[in-house]
Amino acid sequence: MSNKTRYTEFIKSEAARLGFMSCGISKAGFLEQEAPRLESWLNANMNGEMAYMENHFDKRLDPTLLVDDSKSVISLLLNYYPTEKQHPESYKISKYAYGQDYHFVIKDKLKELLFSIQNQIGDVSGRAFVDSAPVLDKAWAAKSGLGWIGKNSNLLTKKTGSFYFIAELIIDLELDYDHPVTDHCGSCTACLDACPTNAIVSPYVVDGSKCISYFTIELKDNLPVEMKGKFQDWAFGCDVCQDVCPWNKFSKPHSEPLFNPHPELLSMTKKDWEEITEDTFRAVFKNSALKRTKFSGLTRNISFLKDQS
Repeated sequence: MSNKTRYTEFIKSEAARLGFMSCGISKAGFLEQEAPRLESWLNANMNGEMAYMENHFDKRLDPTLLVDDSKSVISLLLNYYPTEKQHPESYKISKYAYGQDYHFVIKDKLKELLFSIQNQIGDVSGRAFVDSAPVLDKAWAAKSGLGWIGKNSNLLTKKTGSFYFIAELIIDLELDYDHPVTDHCGSCTACLDACPTNAIVSPYVVDGSKCISYFTIELKDNLPVEMKGKFQDWAFGCDVCQDVCPWNKFSKPHSEPLFNPHPELLSMTKKDWEEITEDTFRAVFKNSALKRTKFSGLTRNISFLKDQS
């Protein structure tokens, strides 16, 4: 067995030990197929007010510009599908935000993975990324054979659907590389048909500026009047296109204690959300991704939903 193969097997076994659902590796380099897609998406202003999507265009497409002498992109999936669901008479938040903020949970695991690699293999340099830097994580995960990008633009897998986070470790070590898998969306249009705001404008193309997640998290201004009645009680994010995807019938509950929801979250009804105080928000969502929208953003979203019910 070559060193390259031995290192690759070690990295994948360490990823599994740390709780990652799967690990795929691809050669670092320019993403040729993604370049024209990203350019036309930005030119059509589908990023809305997410101006940061326009920054670092070259770095988004080429990790060798992000990490000096990078050779390999290690893509990792971490399951977040919850065992428990919110109260049926509640305003809804995306399942990924039930527990602690995934950025911190995953960053810690990635640091440990890099430390293990350096400990076992030697002088290896790299950087960890959890959707907070200009890395096209879904494209890399697909290139690494972890799934295919579906019509709702999420990474899909036959075994476990799409309720997982994607993260990367980009390192300056050559490894054995995986290959992409085939697309299994077929003629299904469940996600396009179900999207409440018609944000999936055509198969594989999502207009980010029309997505409920964009409105409830990214948009800092008032919510557009023409969207009244279309949010289906989503107060933070939206899971509709994932909930209707047939491949998510195979989702299995996660095993990460830090992703377990705060007990109060599960019992909250619409009335509780409407009467939420800043103190309660801080207590229940202390380490949650919900802090991204801030208390003011959450109350804006809830008022908008209350007005349309």
